[in-house]
Amino acid sequence: MSQPSAVVEFQNVRKAFGSTVVLDGIDLKIPPGETTAIMGPSGAGKSVILKHIVGLLQPDSGSVRVLGTDMASADQDALFAVRKRFGMLFQDAALFDSLTVAENIAFPLDHHAPHMSAAQKRERVAQTLEMVELPGFENRATSGLSGGQRKRIGLARAIVMEPEIVLFDEPNSGLDPVTSDAIDNLIVEMKAQLGITFIIISHDIVGTVRVADHIGMLYEGHLVEYAPTPQVLQSTHPVVKRFLQRNLDLSDPEQARLPRY
Repeated sequence: MSQPSAVVEFQNVRKAFGSTVVLDGIDLKIPPGETTAIMGPSGAGKSVILKHIVGLLQPDSGSVRVLGTDMASADQDALFAVRKRFGMLFQDAALFDSLTVAENIAFPLDHHAPHMSAAQKRERVAQTLEMVELPGFENRATSGLSGGQRKRIGLARAIVMEPEIVLFDEPNSGLDPVTSDAIDNLIVEMKAQLGITFIIISHDIVGTVRVADHIGMLYEGHLVEYAPTPQVLQSTHPVVKRFLQRNLDLSDPEQARLPRY
């Protein structure tokens, strides 16, 4: 069976809050099995894009399809079925500090995988901890974890259901440069290992261009650029150039994408 051309598709999406137009005619196709980043200045509509993908917001006009489902017309059962097929890494990891690391990671399994035995859940949790390079952390208290460890545990929870899509909301927010590098490298490794579609909302320009296969740039409600990352780095669009030049040396686009360690 051939893969779909897009796992997420926005068609002429418009969204306004009162008189403020946040998305104005957005057309966007996110390909399967690759990492797509949505960037732009604060207030450009990045989080609104994310909320449309998960079905928390509906467009005023246009359509949003996720894994073949029209998120605006779907009933609650259909929305629930789609949401089970993606994971989410929140900006602050959103861990339950009253639960252990293992209990946090197993939380989606406890609610959405009743067919799995306790032993199978323990095995799946151990596997995901290996993937995020925190083996043996099952019984740790989440309240004592570092910021980077919390992000890794959040990522483990996001992938434990073996989703088709994982959404990242500012994955490097609040992290020091070394820890940010480690999270970036982990995202690259996860995509290569699992073949999951990653969608990233981020302000971290340097990290994003090194992990993303495609970048979309939002500005004043419009998707002013959406292309493979090397093409975006060479964009002649004045908004894109100005946004990137604040943090990158664009004289050598290949050098700008070298992985950080």
